[in-house]
Amino acid sequence: MTITIALAGKGGVGKTTIAGMVIKYLAQNQTGSILAIDADPASNLNMVLGLDLEWTVGDIREGMLDQVKTSLTNGGAAMGTMPGGASKREYLDYHIRSSLAEGSRFDLIAMGRGEGQGCYCAVNHNLREVIDDLSRHYAYVVIDNEAGMEHLSRRTTRDVQHLLIVSDPTQRGLVTAQRIADMRKELGINIEKAHLIVNRLPGAMPAELNSFIQKMDVPLLGTVPADETLAQFEFSGRPLVELGDESAVYQASAGMMRQLFG
Repeated sequence: MTITIALAGKGGVGKTTIAGMVIKYLAQNQTGSILAIDADPASNLNMVLGLDLEWTVGDIREGMLDQVKTSLTNGGAAMGTMPGGASKREYLDYHIRSSLAEGSRFDLIAMGRGEGQGCYCAVNHNLREVIDDLSRHYAYVVIDNEAGMEHLSRRTTRDVQHLLIVSDPTQRGLVTAQRIADMRKELGINIEKAHLIVNRLPGAMPAELNSFIQKMDVPLLGTVPADETLAQFEFSGRPLVELGDESAVYQASAGMMRQLFG
């Protein structure tokens, strides 16, 4: 059975950093392969993981649609096929698998740019089938999501075992986290458990924030301290997965993952 972990939260709270620490923990402590899905066009999960990224799903989708339009204009392939007779599903399957950035213990696929003008319903359906089929071959799937949750059900039809809602230590961040927690009930996929993570906490949790968290409809899984070491990695361009195991950020993240996976 594939275990799917999705991360969500407003922009700038450090979802991608936490995603990298989750993947680092799984690679070091759990058996089985890991698929990372970068579903946020604004994030750089490949840089956190130290992987080169040549193509995104958005590039492949737009390239396919351009070929279909050109072929139709020239009196070529029908709407259901690509030039040369391949179906759209076959075309997407081949190119998405070819676009995987491969690491030693984890692979990465990036969704990339959003949709342009026109109807994308049919191609999004095919994309979801291809990505779901690809995910079945991994023990763990970690999805670094967009700021909201609206697009998660368009990425996958798979159940999500753990939704990690990341917030910074502010009431505005926590209000957004609560909205995301409420939104999970409206999605077309089953989210088994939701957890709150407070990131970049400078010291002890303020009493006001702790009181606010106690009233939220999502349990606090843990906190991650603010750490200047991350800035040094960002300046130098080093992948965050190379953080030492003694790092406070990794230790906090690993402790939370042990709660989930033992």
